Amino acid sequence: MSTKAAIVQKTKAPNEHSIDETIAHDAGVLSGQLQVLFEKLFSPNARKELRRFSSAEAARLLGVTDSYVRHLATQGDGVTSEKTSGGRRTFSLEEVNAIRHQLSRTKPSYLPGRRQGDHLQVIAVTNFKGGSGKTTSSVHLAQYLALRGYRVLAVDLDPQASMSAMLGFQPEFDVGENETLYGAIRYDDDRRNVSEVVRKTYFPGLDLIPGNLELHEFEHDTPTALADTSRNESEMFFMRVGNALQSLEGDYDIVVIDCPPTLGFLTLSALCAATSVLITVHPQMLDVASMNQFLAMTSDLLSVVKGAGGNLQYDWMRYLITRYEPNDGPQAQIVAFLRSLFGERVLTSMMVKSTAVSDAGLSKQTIYEAGRDTMHRQTYERGVESMDGVNAEIDQLIRSAWSRP
Repeated sequence: MSTKAAIVQKTKAPNEHSIDETIAHDAGVLSGQLQVLFEKLFSPNARKELRRFSSAEAARLLGVTDSYVRHLATQGDGVTSEKTSGGRRTFSLEEVNAIRHQLSRTKPSYLPGRRQGDHLQVIAVTNFKGGSGKTTSSVHLAQYLALRGYRVLAVDLDPQASMSAMLGFQPEFDVGENETLYGAIRYDDDRRNVSEVVRKTYFPGLDLIPGNLELHEFEHDTPTALADTSRNESEMFFMRVGNALQSLEGDYDIVVIDCPPTLGFLTLSALCAATSVLITVHPQMLDVASMNQFLAMTSDLLSVVKGAGGNLQYDWMRYLITRYEPNDGPQAQIVAFLRSLFGERVLTSMMVKSTAVSDAGLSKQTIYEAGRDTMHRQTYERGVESMDGVNAEIDQLIRSAWSRP
């Protein structure tokens, strides 16, 4: 036996597995422990529930005074509430919406959703640089809009399915085969109606099309479909997401799509389905350089799609600065640099890096779900103020697209 062979034989453990077996083992162990943790966090049924809101919070959501909300709660007329042990009134989101509908009888603007002639708003949130805050932005935007009375559909197109997990569905356990959007856009006979993959969430007014690793199949299937000259494919790949969502148009005001962090067929199809695009940017030079590559590649690919008949007319496109640290000088310089280049296409509000958002995320919650009493009051209020500023600006863009004052 050679010296080299002897060394290899000596160092290789008898029970050593190949790397694919090791990775499969670790994935199984981690998946099982995540499920145990999930069940502990959301026992007994491993399902999330939305907290109740104080009368002051309900008043802010409705745009009225705290005293008026409490007055309505004492008048009956379909408005219900609960009292805490301290005598304070609290409201579920369903009860807030009941007040919203009551107020709309005399002032229709209390119901902000689509009216006759308004088109479905489809917002694609994208960037192919990991850590840019894409999923955090998507989930908070979807919840913000639902809290204000819109009918919202969240679509998780990211195979990592972080949006699904945030909205109460573990991709490994709660989302089965053919239960993602892939089921409604696939190329074979197992294709199903998109309405069959929509899930109700614990968050009133917010539904979800969940994601999981199955979404990768679309990336694998599309080149085969494009290369198959025997197929009479009247629906190109870039039309499939838009066509699927079109059948749901009457059920929702706004669709928020969390795109994959790659520039593949899923992302291109989502961009062609969108009426608006939100690009998240972390203000670091490496991230900005990465975004430059993303924009160049996206432009080239979309020009090909446009030539093949893709519709690329958008109501708006905006850059959202995420994880911004106000006291970081270099970040401030990069933000100023981006504003000088892109002007109003950079949102005025920025998503400030917040421990409140991070702390809420430890229990798979957003800052809108976490109560004020779960963390330091000032930290919580700064986090909510930052999120509200960003999402209110996007809300105004939506209203402008509908020609609302």
